[in-house]
Amino acid sequence: MWQKIEDVEWRPQTYLELEGLPCILIFSGMDPHGESLPRSLRYCDLRLINSSCLVRTALEQELGLAAYFVSNEVPLEKGARNEALESDAEKLSSTDNEDEELGTEGSTLEKRSPMKRERSHSHDSASSSLSSKASGSALGGESSAQPTGLPQGEHARSPQPCGPTEEGRAPGEKQRPRASQGPPSAISRHSPGLTPQPDCSLKTSQRSVQVSVTSSCSQLSSSSGSSSSSVAPAAGMWVLQASQCSLTKACRQPPIVFLPKLVYDMVVSTDSSGLPKAASLLPSPSVMWASSFRPLLSKTMTSTEQSLYYRQWTVPRPSHMDYGNRAEGRVDGFHPRRLLLSGPPQIGKTGAYLQFLSVLSRMLVRLTEVDVYDEEEININLREESDWHYLQLSDPWPDLELFKKLPFDYIIHDPKYEDASLICSHYQSIKSEDRGMSRKPEDLYVRRQTARMRLSKYAAYNTYHHCEQCHQYMGFHPRYQLYESTLHAFAFSYSMLGEEIQLHFIIPKSKEHHFVFSQPGGQLESMRLPLVTDKSHEYIKSPTFTPTTGRHEHGLFNLYHAMDGASHLHVLVVKEYEMAIYKKYWPNHIMLVLPSIFNSAGVGAAHFLIKELSYHNLELERNRQEELGIKPQDIWPFIVISDDSCVMWNVVDVDSAGERSREFSWSERNVSLKHIMQHIEAAPNITHYALLGLRKWSSKTRASEVREPFSRCHVHNFIILNVDLTQNVQYNQNRFLCDDVDFNLRVHSAGLLLCRFNRFSVMKKQIVVGGHRSFHITSKVSDNSAAVVPAQYICAPDSKHTFLAAPAQLLLEKFLQHHSHHFFPLSLKNHDHPVLSVDCYLNLGSQISVCYVSSRPHSLNISCSDLLFSGLLLYLCDSFVGASFLKKFHFLKGATLCVICQDRSSLRQTVVRLELEDEWQFRLRDEFQTANAREDRPLFFLTGRHI
Repeated sequence: MWQKIEDVEWRPQTYLELEGLPCILIFSGMDPHGESLPRSLRYCDLRLINSSCLVRTALEQELGLAAYFVSNEVPLEKGARNEALESDAEKLSSTDNEDEELGTEGSTLEKRSPMKRERSHSHDSASSSLSSKASGSALGGESSAQPTGLPQGEHARSPQPCGPTEEGRAPGEKQRPRASQGPPSAISRHSPGLTPQPDCSLKTSQRSVQVSVTSSCSQLSSSSGSSSSSVAPAAGMWVLQASQCSLTKACRQPPIVFLPKLVYDMVVSTDSSGLPKAASLLPSPSVMWASSFRPLLSKTMTSTEQSLYYRQWTVPRPSHMDYGNRAEGRVDGFHPRRLLLSGPPQIGKTGAYLQFLSVLSRMLVRLTEVDVYDEEEININLREESDWHYLQLSDPWPDLELFKKLPFDYIIHDPKYEDASLICSHYQSIKSEDRGMSRKPEDLYVRRQTARMRLSKYAAYNTYHHCEQCHQYMGFHPRYQLYESTLHAFAFSYSMLGEEIQLHFIIPKSKEHHFVFSQPGGQLESMRLPLVTDKSHEYIKSPTFTPTTGRHEHGLFNLYHAMDGASHLHVLVVKEYEMAIYKKYWPNHIMLVLPSIFNSAGVGAAHFLIKELSYHNLELERNRQEELGIKPQDIWPFIVISDDSCVMWNVVDVDSAGERSREFSWSERNVSLKHIMQHIEAAPNITHYALLGLRKWSSKTRASEVREPFSRCHVHNFIILNVDLTQNVQYNQNRFLCDDVDFNLRVHSAGLLLCRFNRFSVMKKQIVVGGHRSFHITSKVSDNSAAVVPAQYICAPDSKHTFLAAPAQLLLEKFLQHHSHHFFPLSLKNHDHPVLSVDCYLNLGSQISVCYVSSRPHSLNISCSDLLFSGLLLYLCDSFVGASFLKKFHFLKGATLCVICQDRSSLRQTVVRLELEDEWQFRLRDEFQTANAREDRPLFFLTGRHI
């Protein structure tokens, strides 16, 4: 039984498990790479190494097999010079005696050694398998030179301490022994503890050679030798004598190494500068000298200087990983992120670099991970209950006739709108308990649920991502000049604003082919659009617009990998005051710069201008291409409006037993945005859909949510918009919050189709800067540092209330979100009697439900004949809202009204025009305004009670 191991099947798995075991270990067909051998190693025979083509790395690694650290806590005891010398020759020629000695005394090794013999190894050392790995550069071949023997009668003397070197010693380091007489013929090494740059020399009187191996002069590309060397031949050897037995002495001393004569001379001989001849060897077999006219290594070179020396004066061979890997415009021949780890033999370099790789791996893995929102869809129990479902489960695209029969799901399911008002319809019966527990006001800002996801190869990236593939895409390619772009004005008139809108495009030279100019470098005329009939898989037909603010560093605008290298048109929509900073970080991106009047506007203004610009461009392209014989309806009418936090896209694969079977399995995988876009763009009858979108990803997605491939419901975050069909449906340019919900309701009420692809999903990264967080509501009084709460966002007209530095629309929306129950007290948790909201959706908080109706002729509205409303909300109502329209609806007694207008005169005119005083009672004290100064154009609203 070996070492009390009772397992009869036990076999050693690591070299260190051979400790004390009498055996001969043969390394065959491999190069050592930092392996740690057991402390009981007595002899290391390296005479078979190929000494004709040695390099410094290989030589140091071979010698390192017999190197380890000896603690300097206890000084070596001096013994008689000639004691035991007579038996040394016998030991070298009698293997049996050695084995017997090892076998009998190996178990008492630790007890009897007065000096701790330490081997510095790391996690890898213990796991170095006995099945050695073959190396690419084998050191084979017989040695032609053998070590010479000692002259007869020569004996070793007790070692003398060596003096400190010019580099100095570490504090507390003890002096190392040296041999004063006797020619060396085998190298025995020990290193002086865990000191950073130890140095000891071994002098031989006969040869007058000093072997000085310091960390600065013998540091190889794999290790820097810091050791004292002693030499003895096979016929006779010198040893350090002590009073202990030979096994204990072996524990105190490193193994005896046998070397070929050529290698021995290379180690102990020095050149004119005092460096060992081994220092002139190539550092690695996979490199060669760049020039024969190179300076010599200096004895005073530090580790870093030696590293730079080899990088400067060597070039990679074809077998080297850097061969042919020179970056364009780079003058050096090495990769800037290649690392050279150096240190004495057996100091633990392998463990150190594995630990370093472990830390680096964790860092790199963290860089390839993002926190994405992982929230379950809300209001699942309130889905529309209808006889119509899309049962063609295997359809890759929606069937137009079947899809038209689906009812529109008014309920919002996106979890970011957890605190938004429910939208009622005639299909549902809402109970208070179905709404779920509303979050308390103090919980509104609690961190939303996220999951850490590994970025796939199809992810969108921010400005911190750098790789060789997308350098040109980002504009950092040497062939392109940074900021080589031009500014172009683009103007069009819009009747609702009553003036001409002038936008500016920043177009890099590399992207000018996407546009039409009157002449090269001339006036910008239009943005090129493809044809509906184009079937090419090389590009994405829909231009992508990404409105963004405050996220020049963190916005995910690098779509190169997401688009899988496909050609696409991507436009960043930025505010004028942020133009310069976005241009600095994204020099190769097209930018649409909003007019300065929208510097303080919300996302609604960006969406509004994107849509109106795109429709105007569609008309220009139709006119231009009509001259080329192309029909206007053949011009591609879709654009993509994407949030700046969309990071990855996924597809659900469904395996169903049958078309109508309830039993099916599904799995989700990551795909490129190119895959999703080209699939959607290839849908038949796609031009009949006004708005298309994707499901928001969640790990909690249920099978019921992906069973039906398509839904007629709200779409958010990443939408594909038909600007032709939605010509007469506008985004509200004043909105800051919920503008997508408001637009979805307008599109549906116009009789248009909204389609969500349930088997495609988008992941949204959590970005804690920019976006809606860019808007801070503060007091206009500079010395007032008190926090402003939502209750202070409105005040009575002509009062001495503290005015706030924030847009009036933002104050209004924030106030209604938190305090609308003051205006609609009967509506609180009264889902059977919602607030009637005409032509707009405003978030009145999660405890109040709203019913959206459109005043436009021929609009699709829910049947309200059997509904009693608890309130009426009229927000900037236009001429389509008339007294006769409002008389169709019925209200509870005591229901409340809120009319919102741009100024006080419009407020009074609206009350008169809509004949509100016939059914509603108003009081002077019920008039309010947002807490804005007059120059900031506050909004005014009037509340009343139903008679």
